[in-house]
Amino acid sequence: MGKSIQKHQREYKDRLFKKIFSDRRNLLELYNALNGTSYDNPDDIVVNTLEDVIYLGMKNDISFILKNILSLYEHQSTISPNLPLRGMLYIASVIRQEIVNTEDLYSSRPIALPLPKFVVFYNGTREEPERREMYLHDLYPPQFRAWEADLDCRAVVLNINVGHNMEIMKKCRKLEEYSIFVARIRRCQNEGNDIGEAVDHAVDDCIREGVLEELLRSQREEVRSMLLTEYDEERHIENERRIAADEAYARGAEWGREAGLAEGEKKGLAEGEKLFGELTNLLLKASRIEDLQRAAEDTGYRRKLYREFGLRS
Repeated sequence: MGKSIQKHQREYKDRLFKKIFSDRRNLLELYNALNGTSYDNPDDIVVNTLEDVIYLGMKNDISFILKNILSLYEHQSTISPNLPLRGMLYIASVIRQEIVNTEDLYSSRPIALPLPKFVVFYNGTREEPERREMYLHDLYPPQFRAWEADLDCRAVVLNINVGHNMEIMKKCRKLEEYSIFVARIRRCQNEGNDIGEAVDHAVDDCIREGVLEELLRSQREEVRSMLLTEYDEERHIENERRIAADEAYARGAEWGREAGLAEGEKKGLAEGEKLFGELTNLLLKASRIEDLQRAAEDTGYRRKLYREFGLRS
């Protein structure tokens, strides 16, 4: 796991979502919309986003403290079952940086911690509910019950595609405008434009309609660069996942054939391939690509995963 985290520790170009809500006025409006509050002083927000660390591909959009609540806001175009794990790691890092490093953990005085809240804003193309909650305890071995865990973390995922979570959109105009802008880009792509043309058309349309107008007029090229970078990153990640899955499956299938031949039974061949195929589908569904790659090469780890998913005792 350490190697996986280290691999992603690099700088990423700021994304449009982060740029919009790095403005404390917009961020306060979003916070109020989500929490039913009516705070009116943006200067009360203490931003503590970790700019130089990425955990498991998490792009550190916005982290801040307001009224003793530590909020972590992330924009995602894909949903991973590992979101609660990423949230837990990031929140722990913020607490370590902002609080623990300045406090005595062995003191007889309790350290006052802010209440953590982790919200993911989803605007991918897959159909998702208005809201869903994901928990760290869902990643623990299935034989254990949720209440047995001494550590948990919740990720609240909100669908911000056009037509979803309208009450929140009404209360936060900038979130609604962001949703409209992304939908406009996709519509232009569906009309046959490449991503660069789609962004240009969407920018022109939204400026005319007053959607993110000030930002798009004053920082058009920067916004365009951000969006093209995001698009390239998403396409690259998806391609890498597909290649890794194909390679892992091929190695696993070869292992199945070798296992079957070693046993001298045609049945062993068929069962070996079938078993690894089932494991592959389960791991892909859970976005556990690294586990799939390791399983294809490590017999002991593969057996462990079979037991985890109930495929083999």
